[in-house]
Amino acid sequence: MNQLAPETRDWLTANHFTVQDEARWIAALTHGSLGEKRDYQRLEFLGDRVLGLTIADWLFVRNPGAEGQLAQRLNALVSKANCAAVAAQLGASDHIRLGKQAREDGAAKSVNVLGDVMESLLGANFLDAGFDATRDLIRTLWASQVEGDTGRSKHPKSALQEWAAGSGYRTPEYELVDRSGPDHSLRFTVRVTVHKVGQAEATENSKREAETAAAKAFMETYG
Repeated sequence: MNQLAPETRDWLTANHFTVQDEARWIAALTHGSLGEKRDYQRLEFLGDRVLGLTIADWLFVRNPGAEGQLAQRLNALVSKANCAAVAAQLGASDHIRLGKQAREDGAAKSVNVLGDVMESLLGANFLDAGFDATRDLIRTLWASQVEGDTGRSKHPKSALQEWAAGSGYRTPEYELVDRSGPDHSLRFTVRVTVHKVGQAEATENSKREAETAAAKAFMETYG
């Protein structure tokens, strides 16, 4: 297939993508289940980086928060699930090229496939239109998430876990390192560790509160 289906080209144009090299856009919408030479994997790799830089720059300018807060929001906004949500809102499922079995298995609506396709479309747009145009496109497509609550006000333990996963680190480990004081006024000290990153400790009136405070301290130091 060397030409985009007319309805797919119209859909891309209507959503402000810049279509020049049709073979590139066909690849951006092609799942590996078709067994074709070009699918969306390489473009996905590129689009992921363009998206990450754009959102990081956007958050840095708009939000005066600490690094940990920025990292929390960045990870949520560029996550596979959030990319999939943007793709679904655009109606991408109707234009993904899939093998018969993959389509029957519902791959067109899966979070992994939709997330990958969204990133591959951004990669294709970067190659056809350049960074500035793709940055402006991302700012349009992600506006409601950036201006809304995506990635905000998460529980510190959830935020730390998402940060670790998004950064390629192991799951955080919590350890009770001290318990002191009389029964009516116990104090618990908890240490949280992320392998190859560091540790943080906090002391509170309950183990749960100490874990939460340790996670918050970790994100403020390393996030």
